[in-house]
Amino acid sequence: MSVSNEQIPPTSEHGVAKRRRAASQRVREARDRLTSTTGTRPAFDYELLRQFAQNRLSASLVILLLVGTVGFLSSLWTGPVIAGTWTAAVLMIHAVIVTKCRQFLAEPASSPHLRSWRLRFIMLDLFFGLAWMFILTNPVGLDEGSSSFMLFVMLLVIAVSSMLASSVPIAVFAATMPVTLAIALDYALRGTLRDYVLATMALTAQAYFSLLAYRLYSSTLATLEAHAEKDALIGELEQSKAISDEARGRAESANISKSRFLAQMSHELRTPLNAILGFSEVMKSEIFGPHHVPAYKEYAADIHNSGVHLLNLINEILDLSRIEAGRYELNEEPVTLVHVAEECRHLLQMRAKNRGITVHEMYEHEMPRLWADERAIRQIFLNLLSNAIKFTPQGGEIWIKVGWTASGGQYLSVKDTGPGIPEEEIPIVLASFGQGSNSIKSAEQGAGLGLPIAKSLVDLHGGTFTLKSKLRIGTEVVVTFPPERVMAALAPLSEPGPSIQPSADPGERLKTRKRALFSIN
Repeated sequence: MSVSNEQIPPTSEHGVAKRRRAASQRVREARDRLTSTTGTRPAFDYELLRQFAQNRLSASLVILLLVGTVGFLSSLWTGPVIAGTWTAAVLMIHAVIVTKCRQFLAEPASSPHLRSWRLRFIMLDLFFGLAWMFILTNPVGLDEGSSSFMLFVMLLVIAVSSMLASSVPIAVFAATMPVTLAIALDYALRGTLRDYVLATMALTAQAYFSLLAYRLYSSTLATLEAHAEKDALIGELEQSKAISDEARGRAESANISKSRFLAQMSHELRTPLNAILGFSEVMKSEIFGPHHVPAYKEYAADIHNSGVHLLNLINEILDLSRIEAGRYELNEEPVTLVHVAEECRHLLQMRAKNRGITVHEMYEHEMPRLWADERAIRQIFLNLLSNAIKFTPQGGEIWIKVGWTASGGQYLSVKDTGPGIPEEEIPIVLASFGQGSNSIKSAEQGAGLGLPIAKSLVDLHGGTFTLKSKLRIGTEVVVTFPPERVMAALAPLSEPGPSIQPSADPGERLKTRKRALFSIN
């Protein structure tokens, strides 16, 4: 089946691979037809001959019984000498066929000369058919009853031969056509209406069984083609898997090398940067006296701001590297989510005020503490709130929410009235270093690490990170923490109880320790 360019775009990698696979298959099929003896693939030629030989061997006992029975019954009108001679000749031909079939099956698949073996099988089937023709058209003692019996035997012979030799259609004609033509001619020469009808029946039966043999051959060939396509597909899948495994191994090695490089370079990057920040701070503040040129103070402030931006970027890259390498360890402690949200809002309030953005708070107070990493929670909140301030236009609004989830956990939400994110770009902005079209157009471009780091930190806490956005309406990010991290206070004991033995379950000991810490605090 050809693959047209209209069906698959030229830029599609899948379409290119599919067209290449189809072209390779057409070339392979054409080459196989040129080297084949029957117009099919050489592998199919061997399988068809192998099935022919197996059919002959499996039906050898049936053929022996058929030859013996017909030989015995034909002795009633041909005489024992002719019948015995015929039986011995047919059995000898049958023995040669069985021997040759065993020889063919014993040879390796790569060594047989298919053309010579096919010719041998066809000639043996031709001799087999001629032998049957002799006994069925022998005129000695022929009467009306034996004539009907011979017609029945002829039908049985062509039926059996059609079934056994269906994988080699020429062998079917070699084994059945001599018998059919001889019987039909014998009936036609008698000249009666009944004999004409019997001759017609013989030819019709030959046509029917020939068509049946061809159908069996087509079915066998289709089965072989299906198996070949399946094997080819399995081979392609195994090759693709090997390539994928190799690529994944290279990617993992590259990722490990990247993480190792960043871990080793963290000190080398931060040390000179801290010096730049310190000296630029001194120059900006004019600690040792004012600058003679006022522009120097502005330059020092620019150097300091650029250094702070670069240090934040390095810290984000290192945090993301530790998270991807699985080396980020949570320093868990009781955390008040409302308190962290209020601190982050206070830190960024001045930036929002300078842009004319109104920040609304919607907190559910008197919420129990959360067992989490306070630094990570603060980083999540700062990343979300700074993103909202960055992309919200002048005079916009931002809502900060903290409350309960329906399942008993806690959530925090940051919603803005910014330009929004197209639905197809949401996976991009959640990927490392990914930036949407609005981010690229913004004057305050970042590295595209804020949301990925926040999402990774939420995943480390076992929570969920949901980003919902609509163009020209705004964006909302909802972070939820599971109920297992909500610390519940223990009720006071009414009377001293027995000492509590340590639980064997680490999870129970962790819950008990968290509850105890919360009740103390």
